[in-house]
Amino acid sequence: MGTLLSLRGLTKAYPGVIANSDVSFDIQEGEVHALLGENGAGKSTLVKMIYGLVKPDSGQMTLRGQPYAPAEPRMARASGVAMVFQHFSLFEALNVAENIALGMENPPKMRDLAARIKDVSETYGLPLDPYRTVGDLSAGERQRVEIIRCLLQDPRLLIMDEPTSVLTPQEVDILFQTLRKLTAEGVAILYISHKLEEIRTLCDTATILRLGKKVGTCIPREVSARDMAEMMVGTTLHVPERAGGDLGPVLLELTDLSVKSPSEFGTSLKGITLQVRSGEVLGLGGVAGNGQDELLAALSGEILTTPNTVVMEGQPIGALGPTARRKLGLLTAPEERLGHAAAPDMSLTENALLTGSVRQGLESNGFLKWTKTREFAEEIIAKFDVRTPGPGNAARSLSGGNLQKFVIGREVLQLPTVLVVNQPTWGVDAAAATSIRQALLDLAAGGTAVIVISQDLDELMEISDHFGALNEGRLSDIRPARGLTVDEIGLMMGGAHGMEVAHV
Repeated sequence: MGTLLSLRGLTKAYPGVIANSDVSFDIQEGEVHALLGENGAGKSTLVKMIYGLVKPDSGQMTLRGQPYAPAEPRMARASGVAMVFQHFSLFEALNVAENIALGMENPPKMRDLAARIKDVSETYGLPLDPYRTVGDLSAGERQRVEIIRCLLQDPRLLIMDEPTSVLTPQEVDILFQTLRKLTAEGVAILYISHKLEEIRTLCDTATILRLGKKVGTCIPREVSARDMAEMMVGTTLHVPERAGGDLGPVLLELTDLSVKSPSEFGTSLKGITLQVRSGEVLGLGGVAGNGQDELLAALSGEILTTPNTVVMEGQPIGALGPTARRKLGLLTAPEERLGHAAAPDMSLTENALLTGSVRQGLESNGFLKWTKTREFAEEIIAKFDVRTPGPGNAARSLSGGNLQKFVIGREVLQLPTVLVVNQPTWGVDAAAATSIRQALLDLAAGGTAVIVISQDLDELMEISDHFGALNEGRLSDIRPARGLTVDEIGLMMGGAHGMEVAHV
């Protein structure tokens, strides 16, 4: 098979930053081509140029030997280029077929579309009921909707951005089978992921970007994940180190915690019971939408419960709000960076104040201490390598990975007694993920009890002392993380408990 898409000298600059500089490479028909790089390396801008969301300042593209310069995504789709974004664009109150129809230029009658959805989804091993309401679907099923929407366009190039971040190991296997079936038909896949072992398993070629420039290519199966990570960052990669040692007393205990989700399409918690000790990292896995957000809200105080269901250092705190819990040393970092963990239009200094005012002493008698607040923001920026011109910049001006480093750093530097984080390295590159994981391990080594809620199983196995899985609002048995197999973890995430898992 020949070259499908050729990029030559693509360059795109924004005020104060060159997002892409003279990037050139080819994508072959029928190959899975990985695009790797740190946060801010230029991956997003590059795929936006390919998909018609951004116009390059200079350079050319050719698709199947013909000049290719899409002015908008509709033109890209008409040329055979489709994209599955990291964050789904689906309406939860509509059914599968209705959502797919909204993304089509001239959708057929709903009955005919439903038949096509059923046929295509079964052909590619991603079965979907076209009449199911999207709000009732799991995260993995929602991703199927996005993929089927693309496949109905008969694409020749499919761009996928972090496609496995919401999938169980078993669902990842199904997705990879689907992608291999597509490549066997000559479809090319441009694959963006921070999961380097997945890249080694799936991809034929990898192009590496650093600071907007192409710095190398490799055949992933012939190099190690560490080699690829070091090509991305341009330096030797530090491996997180655990301090070891015995665990201390129980600092946080949940007993039969049941909470109704405030969202119609959320997942209510059902009888959650767990303990986390001083010096312990408790990892909680699960596919997105199984109660993770509700659990964090119940721990942060955004959702109140009866007092004795949440106990911290012997004190019932279920009825206390977020400020009172922070004063006691229970700090949280939610998954949604913009709008929940940080106010988009506020500066980093102001965002540092929002959660740090009590523990950092940033106010006195109703007056804000702006100099001290700015110094706190500067400390976060320096210690967590947040790439930003300064603390006066708005949170929304940061890349997702850099904002994540700021959010996690803001909580870690307050030295919590208990820290609960949801998706601590979501969308963060290898070097930044390593530094965040090391910061969490260092906190635990200092006596903090740390709960890490994550869909990244490699991350949880790397840093956790114990592991549990959320499924439909229920928590599996908590088990020692060391020695757990991928199959056992997958079954726990799928709702299997006790002896069912033990006999895998």
